[in-house]
Amino acid sequence: MDGRLIKGIRLRSIAAVAVCASLFVPAMIASTGMVSDAAPQAPESKETKARVIVPSNPNDRKNAPARTPRGTAVRTKSTPKEKRANGTVAAERRTEPSSTTDRVARRTPHGVLAPTIPDANREQTDKVFLEHADVLHYEKQTGFGDEPVEQYQVLTGNVKMRKGGMFMYCDSAYFYEDSNSMDAFGNVRMEQGDTLFVYADELNYDGEIELAVLYANPGKKVRLINRDVKLETDIFNYDMAQDVGYYTVGGELTDQQNKLTSLEGEYHPQTKYAYFNFDVHLTSHQKNDVLYINTDSLIYNTQTHVAELVAPSEVINSDGTIYSSLGLYNTDTGVADLYKRSLVVTKRGSTLTGDTLFYDRAKQYGEAFGNMVLTDSARQSSLHGDYGYYDEVRDSAFVTGRALAKEYSKGDTLYLHGDTITAYLDLADSTKVTNAYHRVRFYRVDMQGLCDSLSMTERDSILYMYRHPIVWSGERQIFGNVINVHLNDSTVDWARLPQSGLMAEHIAEDCYNQLSGTDMTAWFNDSTVRRLYVEGNVELIMFPMESDSTYNKFAYVESSYMDAYFNANSIESIHFWPETNSKVTPLYLAKRNSYFLPKFRWYEDIRPFNPDDVFVVPEGMEELMRNAEPIVPTISERNVKSANKPNAKAPRDRRIGLDTERAVKELKDDAVVDGDISPVDGAVEVVDETKDVEETPTETADDENQPVTE
Repeated sequence: MDGRLIKGIRLRSIAAVAVCASLFVPAMIASTGMVSDAAPQAPESKETKARVIVPSNPNDRKNAPARTPRGTAVRTKSTPKEKRANGTVAAERRTEPSSTTDRVARRTPHGVLAPTIPDANREQTDKVFLEHADVLHYEKQTGFGDEPVEQYQVLTGNVKMRKGGMFMYCDSAYFYEDSNSMDAFGNVRMEQGDTLFVYADELNYDGEIELAVLYANPGKKVRLINRDVKLETDIFNYDMAQDVGYYTVGGELTDQQNKLTSLEGEYHPQTKYAYFNFDVHLTSHQKNDVLYINTDSLIYNTQTHVAELVAPSEVINSDGTIYSSLGLYNTDTGVADLYKRSLVVTKRGSTLTGDTLFYDRAKQYGEAFGNMVLTDSARQSSLHGDYGYYDEVRDSAFVTGRALAKEYSKGDTLYLHGDTITAYLDLADSTKVTNAYHRVRFYRVDMQGLCDSLSMTERDSILYMYRHPIVWSGERQIFGNVINVHLNDSTVDWARLPQSGLMAEHIAEDCYNQLSGTDMTAWFNDSTVRRLYVEGNVELIMFPMESDSTYNKFAYVESSYMDAYFNANSIESIHFWPETNSKVTPLYLAKRNSYFLPKFRWYEDIRPFNPDDVFVVPEGMEELMRNAEPIVPTISERNVKSANKPNAKAPRDRRIGLDTERAVKELKDDAVVDGDISPVDGAVEVVDETKDVEETPTETADDENQPVTE
């Protein structure tokens, strides 16, 4: 064959190949999933083998007609620079239009392609990736005005998306790749590892602010589950950049210990902290316990179960109630650290208040720092101080630092101060004991006093005052080494000075009625003396009032025993025995120092005159306490019931002057019977059972050697 024939055969063969290519290549593209020029096509993955063409509506996936993309596929080569930019060495495909008709086809709403997984770093936290979809196609969203046209993918069937470590599953979705945003519909589920799950019916994700908003259909709730924590709400916002979820339309959070509801809430899965605002309520799940917290703002940790109170809050449990605007409350242990002037109310009705409080519900123990106030409503009393504690189980309390006890069972309040005040329950007979020490001072309208230490026992209702105690009432003053005061419903019933004492009453200028003895007892009726009984070394100075209400003489009496009766502050009778030395001296003949007994002192300058004075300790009181005589032990008396009570029947049956051991023995044998005290029959005047009282003139009075008035 010549050369022309061979050349002709070759040309016809090339033409035939070209014709075959023009006929079969488009069909191959449609059947093998090669992409159109609507978008680049990445290598096909194992998860996305099937190519199904669907209409623009993702919910209408049945019987969708197949469409073949127009255009001719042309294979091109990439330069090494392009390969590095694209992150792949594989040849890329692109589709170019073959005619004007094909260019028009490119602007139609549908660009059909098979879903594939691009070859890229899928661990990026700032980008959303498509992991799987049964079907996808492209749509274009028309902009407004000069806004550009936005192209998005329509994904249907087992959609799986990913952003960092968070995966999202749904039935169908719109994916806006340019803005890194998406809308998901149907059986929406978000998963992060094996600890965090969110379930919803619809999701809108804004890639610019990295915020996902999840919705629930009517009658259902969006649910977040993080291990044992569950959060439910109608609309849930999840900030993926900050890893925090929140709601503003009301929601509920539950864990193994508690349930919390509020109008607004915020939950941090990483730190386990939850923040609640407006109409917040916490309720315990424990069946054998009661716990409610009501407030408007609360911080709660789902891991430690500690509630942080950041607004005025009410914590209610079976043991009482806590009121606080700042503090921590452990819902597991019942331990609270409270600040900003908090209050604890116990089930007994007692209250504990302080600038800072520590409270252990299980131990029923509270500790207060700064302006502590403990009230006992049953006993109508309260304790105040800079620091203190209260043990409800033992019914004991302690307070120090400007310690103050108040008793207000009657109309007038008693204010008592000491360096330290304690109160506890005597386990022997379950009675209350209150102690105050040192530099004790107290004030009440009808009575004031001071001493170094003080003890009040509920068993016998006796107030024991030690180390030079002094008691004032009106113009009367009593002092000694020990004073025992018996209270009947907070009213003084009787007072005893068992280790020597002196009573004085200021009547005019330098005139004081005075009485001293080894053991003195006074009975009162409505705060007035109705009987006075003294045994041992009795000394009396009295200024009788004349008919013109003046004083022109005084009487001095010395005896071993005395028993006097009064009516409305007037003497009905006085009895002295067995021997009496007495004399009456006109004032114009008396020396000034003879007006006073040797132990007389008037301590008006250290007397409290108002409630605030109990905190003022004058130097005179400090010196008095330092120089006080030692206390004679009276253990045998304290251990025997009623041993400290005065011998009420002594004047009638002459059982006078009994020593302590004999008195205790007779009390044990029930030899003494307490009864009403009445004056000796027929006694209406001063009686000397040995001899008559005679007036004895003395030398002219002078101002030398007067007793010291302190």
